[in-house]
Amino acid sequence: MPDLLLELFSEEIPARMQRRAAEDLKTLVTNALVDAGLPYDGAKAFATPRRLALHVAGVPAASAATREERKGPRVGSPEKAVEGFLRGAGLASIDDATIQSDPKKGEFYVAVIEKPGRQAIDIIADFMPGLIKGFPWPKSMRWGTGSMRWVRPLQSIVATFGPETEEPDVVSFEVAGLKADQTTRGHRFLADEAFEVRRFDDYATKLEKHKVVLDADRRKDMILHDAKDRALALGLELVEDPGLLEEVAGLVEWPVVLTGSFDEAFLEIPDECIQLTIRVNQKCFVLRNPQTGRLANRFVLTSNIEATDGGKIIVAGNEKVIRARLSDAKFFWDTDLKTKLADNLPKLDSIVFHEKLGTQGERVKRLEVLSAEIAPLVGADVEKAKRAATLAKADLVSAMVYEFPELQGLMGKTYAEKQGEDASVAIAIEDHYRPQGPSDTVPSDPVAIAVALADKLDMLAGFWAIDEKPTGSKDPFALRRSALGVIRIVLDNGLRVQLGEAFLSALKLNGLKVANPSALVGDLLSFFADRLKVHLKGEGARHDLIDAVFALGGQDDLLMVVRRVEALGKFVASDDGANLAAGYKRAVNILKAEEKKDKTAVTGRPQSEHFKEQAEIDLASAIDTARAEAETAVKAEDFAGAMEALSKLRAPVDRFFDDILVNDADADIRMNRLRLLSEIRNATHVVADFSKIAG
Repeated sequence: MPDLLLELFSEEIPARMQRRAAEDLKTLVTNALVDAGLPYDGAKAFATPRRLALHVAGVPAASAATREERKGPRVGSPEKAVEGFLRGAGLASIDDATIQSDPKKGEFYVAVIEKPGRQAIDIIADFMPGLIKGFPWPKSMRWGTGSMRWVRPLQSIVATFGPETEEPDVVSFEVAGLKADQTTRGHRFLADEAFEVRRFDDYATKLEKHKVVLDADRRKDMILHDAKDRALALGLELVEDPGLLEEVAGLVEWPVVLTGSFDEAFLEIPDECIQLTIRVNQKCFVLRNPQTGRLANRFVLTSNIEATDGGKIIVAGNEKVIRARLSDAKFFWDTDLKTKLADNLPKLDSIVFHEKLGTQGERVKRLEVLSAEIAPLVGADVEKAKRAATLAKADLVSAMVYEFPELQGLMGKTYAEKQGEDASVAIAIEDHYRPQGPSDTVPSDPVAIAVALADKLDMLAGFWAIDEKPTGSKDPFALRRSALGVIRIVLDNGLRVQLGEAFLSALKLNGLKVANPSALVGDLLSFFADRLKVHLKGEGARHDLIDAVFALGGQDDLLMVVRRVEALGKFVASDDGANLAAGYKRAVNILKAEEKKDKTAVTGRPQSEHFKEQAEIDLASAIDTARAEAETAVKAEDFAGAMEALSKLRAPVDRFFDDILVNDADADIRMNRLRLLSEIRNATHVVADFSKIAG
């Protein structure tokens, strides 16, 4: 079967856009093929700095002919209905339709639409211009006098189609004055000549000869392997950086790895500052001395050319720029060391955190109070927590963080250590921002935990109070991340924190007038329930069980919620639990039907004088026993014990439904039995709202 080869050749495509663009090209083309009745065997997309390429294998030579019967209006329908049918079916006259009879619906029109198959190469030629013109670049540009938009000026298009055993044909189409053909170009500097290609194997081989490595993942492997070898030869280790590796692979078509050095005096600067300076300014990797664990004064760069001098001029140019940038970093470092962190605090009063939530200075004061309140709950020293909260944002006005905002927290910790602050205080200054994502570490030092929780709870309470909640995919203040951070800190450290009380304290400290603080806190806890579902999803926890626990209300102790969910999950997975859940639903369904019919809720305790059957008596006794045992177990936070107590209801509930007719002719007996069903509902609600459990 024929294969399709596409290449869109342009000026340099930004590295950050390449991988997504390649996948978009594959999706757009393959979807268009399938929509046109052309299934394919496989497809793979590629990107280099100057080209997007796509190979689609096993495309049929032509689409199949189709025959469709489209049912229309009944014979004798209004003229407008008939005209609409004709337009939709593409018929010129109603005489072109057939009439079919239905014993129930009578006679109606039917259009038989037959479409002949088309050559695949013609179909591709039809859809490609629109696909290219509408390509979803995050940013695009116009050039020259035309209206065509592309990420960078588009220079040529390769499009060939044909079976492996024959000479492929060029897919004939034109975009912005560029006609598709089978000519491309090699590396801009090393082999910048035009050459013809036929199909993918031929294309990839010739590109390699013209100094272009088409596959981005292969370029990454080449860079990583060569960089490690270079480091090993120097007795050093490569500090791996997956993000930088992805970016660098998108900057070169023919990667050549070189090493350079910088003055050892710059090693006085913290390693993170050196790495960030070199990474941001020159896209270079740093090397580590395995004996000291500190950075070495060497770096690895990736060139896009094989220089005749072995890269000496390229290395010298990078060394010159890195020397200048590290000189700046050392100046920032030396300047910051001359200033105590505490002396930076007045500057925070001039930095607005949010127009409705005050300055960073005002926020620090809130964090001091909130951290002191949380400290005893997490086993932290109150005074250390207050000190850490006081200094937590002080590095924001340092010269180093002003230049490199990514270093906030880290620099504060470093300066605190240099200035003799307590070790826990220093750790808290860095760790109070954590965790910043699912792969980030969670604070474990009690002082850091207290400040981290205070920081996130203040954020959430404040933005909720001014009605700046996340909406849909928009979360400009990263409040979802803050909530997940609280959840991870609490669960990973096994903490007992009443979130409701903490939020009320945070609201009070913000000084904002809230019409109904309790309602706002309730809304926040609902938000946390949703975030908890996200967090537990990867651990196999069921969303309905989380809902069942939160539905009881007042569930703001996340650790206890999770333990209750875990116990509930084990219970409903057992035979006793599954059968009791089924019995619960049966009881609730009967109650709902009767309450709807009588327009009043079933309340009150069942009366023993109205029991007629042994199954009623046994169930009433079992409910009393199970509820008492479950309540005792819940108070002792023994949720497994509470589930075990409820499991004793399975047999009497099953026997009740087997032996008893609830809707007895005697109204008193009927109401007594309904109250007994209500008791089943009330007993299970001691541990969870079983109505939320699916299945």
